[in-house]
Amino acid sequence: MKKINLKSILKKTFKKKKAKIIKKKTITLKKKTVALKTKKIKKEKKIKKRKTVNKLKSKTSDSQNSKSESLRINKANEQKPEIKKIKKQETEKKIYKVKDYVVYPKHGVGQITEFKKINIGGIDVETYLLKFEKDKATGMVPVNKQSHLRPLATINQINKCMSILKSKPKIKRSMWSRRAQEYESKISSGKIYELAEVVRDLNKGDDLMIDQSYSERQLFEKAYERLLSEFNIVLDISLEETQKKLDKALKRNLEAQKAKIEKKADNQTGSMEPDVIEESSIESDPIE
Repeated sequence: MKKINLKSILKKTFKKKKAKIIKKKTITLKKKTVALKTKKIKKEKKIKKRKTVNKLKSKTSDSQNSKSESLRINKANEQKPEIKKIKKQETEKKIYKVKDYVVYPKHGVGQITEFKKINIGGIDVETYLLKFEKDKATGMVPVNKQSHLRPLATINQINKCMSILKSKPKIKRSMWSRRAQEYESKISSGKIYELAEVVRDLNKGDDLMIDQSYSERQLFEKAYERLLSEFNIVLDISLEETQKKLDKALKRNLEAQKAKIEKKADNQTGSMEPDVIEESSIESDPIE
């Protein structure tokens, strides 16, 4: 028979009891953790619900506020807003005086007759009143845009223009339409040297009326007349004398030119007349 060891039996029983106690503790801990997790989840859900509710409330309040604001704006629109009118234009010193001659690029030489205040859209605008004797027209230029005007040329500038007129013409080989645009832009620029260049390039001397086309003649006359008017005022001599000086520089003789044209016209009319037959030259046949 084997001997029964009491110590080993007691150890085994104690071990079993410890294992049971540990198991119970672990189970209780697990249950507690699960309970805590569920509580947290519930709290989070509640917080989310509150947030959503708050958001919805804020949105509804914003929409209500916007509606009320729109209603207020509509009410405000019903009342006419007050417009602050600018009574005066920006101040600028007047460069030119009354009775001064000034060059306006698009129309040529004009004289300032007076200063005038005009109301444009509730704004008081100070203007120069210009009179163009040749075109028999008047124009207005605001004082704040007087940079578009230019004073008359000096005697040194006129001497330089005379030297430009005496020089050889510089004609480009491009199409006439392009050259015409260039000439037109030079004339409308109002610069006296560019005007002199146009007159020099389009000048045909004594054969002006014969060799030039209609558009060429128009551009030449436009530039020539603007130069003539400015030269006349600056040199302070009669119009005939200024014209003679210009024609001398351009080597034009208008009187000889007119005589040539008249002679050609007479020759053409003479060639077109029918020959007159004298009666004596016709032999009458005898009548039987």
